[in-house]
Amino acid sequence: VKAGFLSRVEPVLVIASKPDAGGIEKAVAEGMSEENVLVLRPKAYSSPEAFGEAILLECHMRGVDLICQCGWLPITPANVIEAYQGMMTNQHPGPLDPGRPDFGGPRMYGRLVHCARLYFVRRARRDFCTEATVQRVAPEFDKGVILGRVTISINPDDDVVTLQEKVLPQEHRLQIETLLAFSEDRVRELVRFEPLVREGEYNILAEAKEVAGILFPRG
Repeated sequence: VKAGFLSRVEPVLVIASKPDAGGIEKAVAEGMSEENVLVLRPKAYSSPEAFGEAILLECHMRGVDLICQCGWLPITPANVIEAYQGMMTNQHPGPLDPGRPDFGGPRMYGRLVHCARLYFVRRARRDFCTEATVQRVAPEFDKGVILGRVTISINPDDDVVTLQEKVLPQEHRLQIETLLAFSEDRVRELVRFEPLVREGEYNILAEAKEVAGILFPRG
């Protein structure tokens, strides 16, 4: 926005679910006023609906019309998704294939995704690449339609750390490009014609996610 690339976008609110979230310090350092950088803890509310009402109140007070989930881990309340249907995006560090087995779902975030993808491609012995993905937010984890993706190659010597280092800048670039597309009313939905995971590879995918959970229990 400061560079003029997103001339029609105005950041007005940052919400984190915990006080040590890295985005808080970044937002303030970039000039967001502290009154517009908030911490709303899900457990501080009596129900998911009450948590959602608190989010919606802050959004409506500032005229928010598009919400981006960037590193957001809590389950987004259904009333927020309904209120911003089609106007919420989610950033994901791996390939997604909504409606079919993929590298999303509960507990699939951060290093867990990179670990699972590395394990899978090396066991399946094909498609030595991963993806940064942006999608619409849906009530189910990572089931929203894909709005953008970038392919990143996996080298023989890559590990979780090196893969994360390669993917993260592409995640950021994709988020910016998606914001630009929304501001220019040219968002398009992508379809994957061939399944990401083939029928005979479901067990490999399950193993990959299990291994990732053991190696990176905290994401």
